[in-house]
Amino acid sequence: MSGFSPDWLALREPADHAARDRGLAAALAGRLAGRDGVRIVDLGCGAGSNLRALMPILPARQHWTLVDWDIALLAAARERLAAWADVAADEGEALRIGKDGRVAVVAFRQADLTRDLAACLDPAPDLVTAAALFDLVSADWIASFARDLAARRLPLYTVLTYDGTERWSPPHPLDGEILAAFHAHQGRDKGFGPAAGPKAGAALEQAFGAAGYSVDTAASPWRLGAESRTLIGQLAEGIAAAAVEAGGVSGADGAAWAQARRDAAAEVGHVDILAWPPR
Repeated sequence: MSGFSPDWLALREPADHAARDRGLAAALAGRLAGRDGVRIVDLGCGAGSNLRALMPILPARQHWTLVDWDIALLAAARERLAAWADVAADEGEALRIGKDGRVAVVAFRQADLTRDLAACLDPAPDLVTAAALFDLVSADWIASFARDLAARRLPLYTVLTYDGTERWSPPHPLDGEILAAFHAHQGRDKGFGPAAGPKAGAALEQAFGAAGYSVDTAASPWRLGAESRTLIGQLAEGIAAAAVEAGGVSGADGAAWAQARRDAAAEVGHVDILAWPPR
């Protein structure tokens, strides 16, 4: 899978945390309430944002395995978690952190999810999580992933899967062309086959539903305004660059659109999904 920079992930983290659907997060917390502890595997962990969002709502004792292919992101995750925690100490190759009365032991694992997924799920955790991952993988990989989790009766909680909707204010004449070209670029192979892009949420819902899971979904859009100028600027530049690379717009049009978007407001659609195995 193509990588993301730690700086970009840090920039988007506040918007990611604000966008998460609170109701679905509460439903997850309710499912796991009363347990002495939980084991979580976080796929495509990046710099650890998902752990920082979820640790406060899960049982007091937690064991996380953060999985990513990018060694630099795993190092960034370790560093940022240690800085975020109230207390942090190395525990062998893992990191033990304490935050607001909760304790987590965090293991870091480099893995290629195209071939190492089964190993990442052994021993079986109580929960599999991911954030902003599934629009990057293929529909076939999602179907296989659902079968792997179903065989182990593992629940999935995934957030911030891009759903293809973008609303910019004020509108711009190139919005439609840029979005279509961006979606074409999103469908390129990122190491898992042709990426599902905006169809990933529906693919997840279908795959887990077919496996007998109860599947709950909720919208989790970014709503970006004046407080997010830097994020908006980098987002617009990235979208425009992808649209130009896909051949949908000229370089001049892409640059003009990105420049016009720097002072705009944006709503970027995502979906959160909680899929629970049958009893």
